[in-house]
Amino acid sequence: MYFVKTVERLKNLLGESFPHAAEVDVTDRTGTGDHFHVLVVDSGFTDLTLLEQHKAVNEALSSAFEDGTIHELRITTRSTA
Repeated sequence: MYFVKTVERLKNLLGESFPHAAEVDVTDRTGTGDHFHVLVVDSGFTDLTLLEQHKAVNEALSSAFEDGTIHELRITTRSTA
């Protein structure tokens, strides 16, 4: 149950930072609650480089990095445009 709450927390953080995202998904890759894959599809990524897109996702999840919730993160971003 704890891991489900963690996934929901990360989805909420991403949703707050990307309120108009067409898709936000978080997957616990290993079942240990600290290795995640996130997907964010947002039209705001249209004019950003891949590095800038990933920086924006990292920034959105900064509190989860700071408190140790996230040990490892894989990021997939796409623009809707």
